[in-house]
Amino acid sequence: MIKQAKQVLKQTFGYDKFRPLQENVISNVLNKKDSLVIMPTGGGKSLCYQIPALLFDGLTIVISPLISLMKDQVEQLDEFGVPALFLNSTLTPEQYAANVQKLKNGEAKLLYLAPETLMMQSTRELLNQLKVDCFTIDEAHCISEWGHDFRPEYRQLATVRKDFPDAVCLALTATATPRVREDIRKTLEMNETETYVASFDRKNLLLQVVDKQEPLEQILDFLYTRPKQSGIIYCFSRRQVNELYSDLKHEGHSVLPYHAGLSEMQRTRNQEAFIRDDVQIIVATVAFGMGINKPDVRFVVHHDMPQNIESYYQQIGRAGRDGLQADCMLLYSYSDKQKIQYFINQKEGEEKKVAEKHLDALLNFLEFDDCRRKPLLEYFGEEYPHDECGMCDNCLKYKDNMQDYTEQAQKYMSCIARTDERFGAYYIADILRGSKQKKIKENKHDELSTYGIGREWTKNQWIQLSRLLLRSDYLGKDPEYGSLKLTKNSRAVLDGKERVEGILDRTQAATDEGQTSRTSSDVENKHNADLFEELRKKRKELADEQEIPPYAIFPDTTLMEMSYYFPQDDESLMAIYGVGSVKLKRYGEEFLPIIREFTANHDVDEKSKAIKKKVQETAEKKKHELVGEEFNEGKSVDHLAEQFGVKSVTILSNLKKYLDEGNKLNPEGILEASSLSQRKIDEVYESMDKVGADILKLVYEDLNKTVDYSELRVIQLAYLAENASS
Repeated sequence: MIKQAKQVLKQTFGYDKFRPLQENVISNVLNKKDSLVIMPTGGGKSLCYQIPALLFDGLTIVISPLISLMKDQVEQLDEFGVPALFLNSTLTPEQYAANVQKLKNGEAKLLYLAPETLMMQSTRELLNQLKVDCFTIDEAHCISEWGHDFRPEYRQLATVRKDFPDAVCLALTATATPRVREDIRKTLEMNETETYVASFDRKNLLLQVVDKQEPLEQILDFLYTRPKQSGIIYCFSRRQVNELYSDLKHEGHSVLPYHAGLSEMQRTRNQEAFIRDDVQIIVATVAFGMGINKPDVRFVVHHDMPQNIESYYQQIGRAGRDGLQADCMLLYSYSDKQKIQYFINQKEGEEKKVAEKHLDALLNFLEFDDCRRKPLLEYFGEEYPHDECGMCDNCLKYKDNMQDYTEQAQKYMSCIARTDERFGAYYIADILRGSKQKKIKENKHDELSTYGIGREWTKNQWIQLSRLLLRSDYLGKDPEYGSLKLTKNSRAVLDGKERVEGILDRTQAATDEGQTSRTSSDVENKHNADLFEELRKKRKELADEQEIPPYAIFPDTTLMEMSYYFPQDDESLMAIYGVGSVKLKRYGEEFLPIIREFTANHDVDEKSKAIKKKVQETAEKKKHELVGEEFNEGKSVDHLAEQFGVKSVTILSNLKKYLDEGNKLNPEGILEASSLSQRKIDEVYESMDKVGADILKLVYEDLNKTVDYSELRVIQLAYLAENASS
């Protein structure tokens, strides 16, 4: 059935290949074997039950504590043409009754339920009338008392699960330590369960811990370099949320608050506004985010310390779910630590002991002076295999990333001196950039020797330099008026006696030389930004018409590929990430005309070679999978060569590719393609045992060149298939 699963992956969801572990999990679920899956946020947990749901005859039940996420998931599935429903308290009696009737009519493949709804007698009676093939528990860490978000009602799921003896059980979570995993297995009585643990390393997240000094200024600095980006800022208390929301709004940011003190209606409105890109920033307590499936969150900021590593990991996990780079900044102060310690001291016994351990682990992460991924992954039982990641503040502090800004600093300081230290950073940057604004002319600052000498840098770079100079005590700032002042350290720089070195913007590692290759591709870095914005506008317009989130139509990754490859027709568009047959039919004629018009007006051509290669790779992928599957069904290598109109060596190459992707092959069927005697085959096997099977030249020479390469290729494949099976 995995063949059909791959077809669903491409045709329904528009993806060419599975993410790590997805194929293994889906195969296990389709074989009706219970599975516990620990996969980080953004790792693709949802497809692990959504694809089997489309292949099973009966219903797939999904238990989730997150009412907002249910609605979000059902809307997204509807865009893919997948029949899904939810039952919860947000529905009117009429809507609820209509959904119940659809279930009875067999019109849904997936049903999302909160644990409380599942426990209702009426729900259990309804489900007992239906064929249930899969019982999925999302956010499974809520079952464990050792988990960071324990919910007592989740403990009752083990009893309800027994209502569906023929259904496979799938438990999923993004954050579970080894102890929590064991607790989940015991509670759900998953005795013979396959456990799949994906890596907890989210490589596209830039991790940064900053000493909290002037939090509002630090956050404003951070936001200044991220215009039009979606992000979440977490605060410890409602009061802090309200204050920061008010400050950011006053500064002109597109922002809304979210906390338990707001009415449920207001919280829902604010969350919807964020999901639908009507507002860019949400300032929230930890009450926000568990129901967010928004893939294009570009940053998560912690204004205050989280309570433990699980909470921190889950919250930063809401950023960069589309695989593009996202920034995570945590402001850390001793007083925040004291706040958490105060709350821990209110607890008693085992609960207090657990909380103390959580705090110690968090402090170890925050105060660690080596690569931050080491303590973070170690907490979840995983060893980080590298010395440095290049995507955390500690790795970026290494000298290799420091740059010399002495020349620019001298220009900047000279301009401050020549304007009598009476102006702020933005005005100084304007003079250096040669701005023609009225105030500069009125002050006759366009006649200064420093006027226009900094055109090689953007205004933003000059502003970032001013912050570097302030941090390093090369400049001071008037507390009342904000004008920049020279310090005693400035003179040494101006006289050429001291160098200015540093990282221009500590929150933007992707701009540092050599860093982009770590986390991003040519598509992310070199797509056409103007076309991307046009496509975003069209996406927003379509989303508003349908009252759905923009990413439910296409994620940013898809629009970036469109803005990089410039597809001109259906075939080319189908090769783009996230465009399956359903979305091609639904949206192809909405987006293709924009791309065609843009390319015509800007004299840009479709990257036909690159996109044809992409199409070809997709086609070839299907071909080698088809060859592998038909071979395993009993067709010989010669038969397949005739069927596909190719040479036997091409079929062997396809089978090798199929095997390399983790699939199994029948070794005996491969050996039928060999003309060697059994004695000679055994000799080749012995040679491969001795010198290895990967490099045929070594085997060829070990056998004194008595077996030619065409035969060795056949035996090599059989040998590798046999070892893979064992």
